[in-house]
Amino acid sequence: MIHLAERKKVMIMIAIMVAMFFSAINQTIIGVAMPRIIASLGGMDYYTWAITIYLLTTAVATILVGKLSDIYGRKPFILVGIGLFTIGAFLSGLSTNIFQLIAFRAVTGFGAGMIMSTSFTAIGDLYLPRERARWTGMMSGIFGISSVLGPLMGGYIVDHLDWHWVFWVFLPFGVVAFAMIFVLFPKVSKREGESIDYFGSLFITITVVSLLMAFSLAGEGTGKYAWTSWQIIGLFGLTLFGLMAFIFTETKVKTPVLPLSLFKNSIVTLSNIAGFLLGAGMMGVMIYVPLFIQGIKGISPSGSGYIMMPMSIFMVFATAFAGQFMTKTGKYKGLAITGLSITFVGIGLLYFINIETPVYLLIIYLCIVGIGLGASMPVFSLTVQNAVPLSQLGVASASSQLFRSLGNTIGIGIFGIVMSSRMATKMNELLFDSTAAGYPTLASDQAKQMSELLNPQILLDQPKLEQTLNQMPLNLRPTADQMVTIVREVFSDALTTVFLSGAIIMLIAVIIALFIKSIPLVSASDKFKPDPEKSSHIKG
Repeated sequence: MIHLAERKKVMIMIAIMVAMFFSAINQTIIGVAMPRIIASLGGMDYYTWAITIYLLTTAVATILVGKLSDIYGRKPFILVGIGLFTIGAFLSGLSTNIFQLIAFRAVTGFGAGMIMSTSFTAIGDLYLPRERARWTGMMSGIFGISSVLGPLMGGYIVDHLDWHWVFWVFLPFGVVAFAMIFVLFPKVSKREGESIDYFGSLFITITVVSLLMAFSLAGEGTGKYAWTSWQIIGLFGLTLFGLMAFIFTETKVKTPVLPLSLFKNSIVTLSNIAGFLLGAGMMGVMIYVPLFIQGIKGISPSGSGYIMMPMSIFMVFATAFAGQFMTKTGKYKGLAITGLSITFVGIGLLYFINIETPVYLLIIYLCIVGIGLGASMPVFSLTVQNAVPLSQLGVASASSQLFRSLGNTIGIGIFGIVMSSRMATKMNELLFDSTAAGYPTLASDQAKQMSELLNPQILLDQPKLEQTLNQMPLNLRPTADQMVTIVREVFSDALTTVFLSGAIIMLIAVIIALFIKSIPLVSASDKFKPDPEKSSHIKG
């Protein structure tokens, strides 16, 4: 496909970007609306599962489709992915409880994984790395644009319409994307001499699913298990079994689903580790900042979207700059280090925010994060693609997407544990102090109302909070206000601890990026194409 006419290539890329926009906008529109959705459906303890299950199935689909698309071509998988995503999004809007939402989000995630894996790989089919950098930047910019429009649309919908429309409003884009890919994307013949690695696919799926479930289920609260419980230890044991069986299988089969030889390449290995850490740290901002804005600052979902918007705009511009920079210079290492360092600073600053922090200062901190994320996001998938031959492009791209998805999911699990444990500790401290000060004796119905105020979930639904407070007897209103203040302080402390954890993760990513070797990005104008795989096998 590299030798297609440029006009044909551009038309194919437009079709791919429409598909990516459809997938991305349906992800970003959910983030700011999730607090209100959870408040409507119930199940605060399962809040992260609605996001985690999506990322889990995305990760599984990404790695399975990577090798299959190398054999059968990208087109059938991106079409199936769009179909699954559309069905999952439609059914998500019909959810009547949190468990239905989680199940339908799993279907949506599987479709998203197919779309992302094939879309980024298709750029490699069409362009050599140096020209690929520009399009990779533009594809990452799609996420940035979606990050601007999604929160605004999501906030507006849950404030003025029914939340179900959050899942339905962009479904027509799915139909358009499917039609464009079906007409414009060329079909390629099956690669001869290669077979499907069924056992490898099974064992990598067992490894990924059990690992992510262990991190998602461990912790405190309803539906959680202690780290030392047999359930969590069993899942980690299953992870270890799956990994060992996978490694053994991949050394025996003719066409492995994820060739272990990829990880002998230091550029691939370190880039994937950095991408994993970037994905984890990013979740600390994308998932938990809206909770701070709505729960601590008491701002509506649509207002939350406006506050997040400048970060997304800066991310778009930084992503565009990164793509142009890599195309012009053929270099990426300095950009990766700079982007990750800026992200570390931005997330670190979020640790110092509290209920008194002015909104404008929060926006400045988020803009710093946006610049860092925008500069670093396009880099690592490109470095992986640049370090492998074309025959391994699909599986290498899939490995990059897999590690980032694993980072997203494990990051959410870790941050959820950090938030829950910090909230439990802080709540006990503050309630002990408040109890020592003395509370009035309450009737059973009044005690029930007071107990509702101890649930941080109520902070995410300001109209319900106002209603609950207004129903309190006048003599209990000061006590109720004090309870809300306590919960808000606890919630704020827990969230800023999450941001500190995210900053530490980003600092580790910076250190990893320092050791990534830099090899020139190959350009179509080069007189010959060097073997980047050999170039990257330098010891040390």
